[in-house]
Amino acid sequence: MINGIIASQALMAQQGHRRLLVLSGDADWARQQAIHLSEQLPGDWLWVGDNFPPGANGIRPTAAKTLLGQEGLHGVFDATDGLNTEALAVLAGVLRAGSWLLLLVPAWDDWALLPDSDSLRWSEQSTPISTPNFIHHMQRQLLASPDVFLWQQGQLPPVPQFAARPNWQPPDGTPTTEQQAVLQRLMQAQQGVWVLTAARGRGKSTLAGMLVAQWPGKCWVTGPGKAATQVLSQRAGDRARFWAPDALLEYCQQHDVSDVDWLLIDEAAAIPTALLSALLAYFPRALLTTTVQGYEGTGRGFLLKFCATLNDWHHLTLTNPIRWASHDPLEQIIDDIMLFNDDLPPTASAIAQIEISGCEQQDWLNNPELLCRFYGLLSCAHYRTTPLDLRRLLDAPGMHFSAAKVADSVIGALWLVDEGGLDSTLAHEVWAGKRRPKGSLVAQSLAAHSGQWQAPTLLSRRISRVAVAPLWRQQGIARQMIAAEQARAQGEGLDFLSVSFGYTAELACFWHACGFQLVRMGSHKEASSGCYAAMAILPLSLAGQKLCGAARQQLERDWYWLQQWVGLETPVSLFPPEQPDITLNDDDWRELAGLLLLFVH
Repeated sequence: MINGIIASQALMAQQGHRRLLVLSGDADWARQQAIHLSEQLPGDWLWVGDNFPPGANGIRPTAAKTLLGQEGLHGVFDATDGLNTEALAVLAGVLRAGSWLLLLVPAWDDWALLPDSDSLRWSEQSTPISTPNFIHHMQRQLLASPDVFLWQQGQLPPVPQFAARPNWQPPDGTPTTEQQAVLQRLMQAQQGVWVLTAARGRGKSTLAGMLVAQWPGKCWVTGPGKAATQVLSQRAGDRARFWAPDALLEYCQQHDVSDVDWLLIDEAAAIPTALLSALLAYFPRALLTTTVQGYEGTGRGFLLKFCATLNDWHHLTLTNPIRWASHDPLEQIIDDIMLFNDDLPPTASAIAQIEISGCEQQDWLNNPELLCRFYGLLSCAHYRTTPLDLRRLLDAPGMHFSAAKVADSVIGALWLVDEGGLDSTLAHEVWAGKRRPKGSLVAQSLAAHSGQWQAPTLLSRRISRVAVAPLWRQQGIARQMIAAEQARAQGEGLDFLSVSFGYTAELACFWHACGFQLVRMGSHKEASSGCYAAMAILPLSLAGQKLCGAARQQLERDWYWLQQWVGLETPVSLFPPEQPDITLNDDDWRELAGLLLLFVH
């Protein structure tokens, strides 16, 4: 029966489709079946996993992004020890029409109970944990798809049955009708920013290469990595000059680039917004390409978040796949697993009844539609949301959520993370800079950088993400969700809520209005936001109030020096108008003595 799998490849190529075959069982058995199939079926057989056969065209999951810009026939993804979802999405995206993707997983009934080595990247745990919620979600999607074939150890291999479909016409190298229409608009551009969004495999990079090849003037290219621009370079020939984003900005700051007509930025959503804004100022025309949904973030969120800040920009899109036929089974199952959807909440209504309720991880499995809408809203609002966030949302310990709903639609999402609870000894070591256990971002930062050693011993909850659908903003929904979580946390005996954010006056005022008090400011800008990192807390207990007062007093004293370093002015409401005493006090001397004692021992 394995011959049926092999024989089906010709029909898949004829129809222009790709499919997923899941091999479930012992790791050695699954790998042996994959090796046997790869020996019988000619192809590139890209193998992604931590263990691949000698001589295989293999790469580790953490290096899967180096496959971007490449194409291959057939692939193997080894998830018997752990499942790196971003790497799986990358591999699926580089396989061309007619490909089989073999997914190797543990025994079906044991899979959800086994430790997942990939969890070390996102769970903030010191050892791998099992990830039952994500695995059950994934198994549900795999079993629901008629185009996914499951072969379990001890059972006969599946016999592929394909519905009749028209023959696929592969691209012949000339622009498609859709590409030609977009290219014509770009060739007529006088100035401005053009943003091209599309799902993977729609020919974004090919179109960008066509623009470079046909434009009579000079075009420069930048992106997260040169390897990802391989397709663009093939189309553009030697006319495309690639720059690393940081190097390009440095060059622009020191040289005249007025003779460059176009800057093409590949996968722009993966580049820090501050860097993007700085680069765009130097060029009369810019083409930014980004994937609608993918491992590196979301195109729709990019449009709503970054592009909304631009004065002169135009949105372009490509919808028809080029590297495979429409309704591709592999693309569909990957989209279903990763929740790559673009559904937006309904239009705001003044008479709508808004319901705010807390959610826990078990609720996602009981209500998959709620999971899809909640995660979809996060992806829309925070465009660097990736499949890693989905794994954390489903299975990382200490996660809490709140959703604002109108009927069945999610219009607001709040994500919180437990912090603190360290013992006194470990907290002192964090304060002294000797230890930095995983987790507790704000609590540990207050200990290590603000002298508040007791902060990690208290019980707190950090707001990780807050999102409100665009058409529902400015109605107080975020504040209502935060107030509800404040009441819940207080009822559970927590000491404070916290938040870490890229400082802007607008955000600082928002958190202040929610009851948070600024307690720490970083001295270096974050790469992701281009802003200084700020931290604020909302005290809930007497211990939380004492910590907040001490940390705030320390920041007020530090601000005299810090303000000169970072060049920021804070809203008047955040600090008292009088200048604080900046001479050494008893707390300073105690901190110096404690540090000296720790380092002596």
